[in-house]
Amino acid sequence: GVDGSTYASWAWLTMLSMLAILFLPRQFQMQVVENTDERHLGKAIWLFPLYLLLMNIFVLPIAFGGLLYFPRGTVNADAFVLTLPLAQGQNAMALVAFIGGVSAATSMVIVTTVALSTMVSNDLVMPLLLGLRVVRIRERGDLGGLLLAIRRVTIIIILLLGYLYFQLIGQSSSLVSIGLISFAAVAQFAPAILGGIYWKGGTRLGALSGLLGGFLVWAYTLPMPSLAEAGAISTDFIVYGPKGIALLRPYALLGLQGLDPISHSLFWSMTVNLGLYMTVSLIGRQSVEERGQATLFVDVTNYATSGDMLPLWRGTATVASLRDLLTRFLGEQRAARALTSFARQHGMDLTTVAEANAELVRYAERLLAGSIGAASARVAIASVVQEEAFNLSEVMRMLDETSQLIAYSHQLEQRSRQLEEKSVALEAASAELRAANERLQELDRLKDDFISTVTHELRTPLTSIRAFSEILHDNPDLDAAKRTHFLEIILKESERLTRLINQVLDLAKLESGAAEWHVEAVDLAELVREVLASTSGLVEEKRIAVQLQMPKEALVLALDRDRITQVMLNLISNAIKFCASESGKIEVRLTRDNGLVQVSVADNGPGLSAQEQAVIFDKFRQVADRTQGKPQGTGLGLPISMQIITHYGGALWVESEAGAGATFHFSLPVVQGEAN
Repeated sequence: GVDGSTYASWAWLTMLSMLAILFLPRQFQMQVVENTDERHLGKAIWLFPLYLLLMNIFVLPIAFGGLLYFPRGTVNADAFVLTLPLAQGQNAMALVAFIGGVSAATSMVIVTTVALSTMVSNDLVMPLLLGLRVVRIRERGDLGGLLLAIRRVTIIIILLLGYLYFQLIGQSSSLVSIGLISFAAVAQFAPAILGGIYWKGGTRLGALSGLLGGFLVWAYTLPMPSLAEAGAISTDFIVYGPKGIALLRPYALLGLQGLDPISHSLFWSMTVNLGLYMTVSLIGRQSVEERGQATLFVDVTNYATSGDMLPLWRGTATVASLRDLLTRFLGEQRAARALTSFARQHGMDLTTVAEANAELVRYAERLLAGSIGAASARVAIASVVQEEAFNLSEVMRMLDETSQLIAYSHQLEQRSRQLEEKSVALEAASAELRAANERLQELDRLKDDFISTVTHELRTPLTSIRAFSEILHDNPDLDAAKRTHFLEIILKESERLTRLINQVLDLAKLESGAAEWHVEAVDLAELVREVLASTSGLVEEKRIAVQLQMPKEALVLALDRDRITQVMLNLISNAIKFCASESGKIEVRLTRDNGLVQVSVADNGPGLSAQEQAVIFDKFRQVADRTQGKPQGTGLGLPISMQIITHYGGALWVESEAGAGATFHFSLPVVQGEAN
């Protein structure tokens, strides 16, 4: 029979082969880098498996014949295709097989080294050279020769490293085992690449952590034991573990036994790789750029049209500047041919056009990416393209203030160091400056967080409005019912966007003290009744029971009626939102005690946990509606209410237990002569 370990090895090798098909350099070069149209993948889906099947039709008879003719491993299985005809005296056939094998191996080496040299020059060397001002690579006229030299040197280094590895362990290992070790190394790219395509939560630091951890485990469990078995290093650490620690034996790491070395290494390296990638990504925080890139990659179908990717560019560039840029990197003849081909395909005369459109810019970037890599191409294009600014004046104003704060912070640091060097007597002043600097840095961080959050909140309705507007624009014959439905969504998102902007501006005015207050005599009892009357429609719709308790005498205070109405509306609306239909109950109480007027709004909803109560009054913090499954609103109502109540010297707080409803209270001081 066959034991379970054989099936486990077969499963691990199958998964490893699948990953190798995707991420081996030669595979990646053919199916991604040299693929000009993703529609080609439709043919490759059935043609590539057919090729593998046809190849194995010839492999299986040769393998069976070799095992039968050369039993007990007397001949290396890699050489069956040569030893079988030689054993039968068919020297001519052996020569043909040898020539074919050399040709196939040579082509694989050529494709692999070209792919690796392209990756090294495009994604490692060129971004580094473009970022070094000392090299001044941007000032060179023709970079084609430099790119060619970099790739030639890289090819030589790769071939020398391969030959060195062969000299170290190639004589003691079969071609299959060497290939599987390299497959396991390439598989370490799988979590970061697949995660970047399908998971929005990944971060750059998480991907790098996973890659580093996975490669370290792979190196410890496969290449190092191979070097030991070849005699390059001692075999003691394979048998006993480093310094006699049995749990660290490379073929039985942490006591895991029963797997072959390839499966064992793949299990531990992928576990560490995937674990670090997800853990570091979840613990850390995505930057604005990472969040945007994740959205574009994961939701790529929302932005792709007619095979062209991401029609989101807005900016200006001249045809002359793009022609000069392409000439520097591709050479004059190739750049001219490329631009002529583009003009012919699009029916344009680039000699009479001054400003380049978005399609020409993307075409130029694709040409550069093929020569210097996507990252370097984006940097090069950015040097001649002037991007359109994000049209939000308030955000830009805050960014300007942030820049000023950062500059001022640097000045304070320099002044602090100078004061410390001049005299010990100025230590107190220096400490004060350091404290101010820390405060400014904290304000800078808070402002960055605020800008990031507001931008994210604004992007959601804007993306929805743009998507449905493009659908309506691109489909004039759309069904009337769908058109009406899409227009309703656009209107709803526009109202949401307006409400969010108004609340952000209102909160900013309240926090800065620039808000206008229209104080008048306000009867709180009458105001509460008016708010309940205005929300009666929602109450009746959900069949919620409302109880009102208040003193008989009037409670008149000098307040801004609209502001206090806003507070009451927010509290009662929240209570209605979290009450269950038909069984919901809301109680509103108005009391006066010890110079304070207190208003309480209680509901029998799901309540708040201690963690939720700690952040409920923070900006953009929302509690999920258990009945809807997601938060509703903007998360600014309670912070605005807190600012209004605090302005009058009052307090706003919540009392709640999870599953037992919530009660929001606010109190206002009664100034003598103010209340009846």
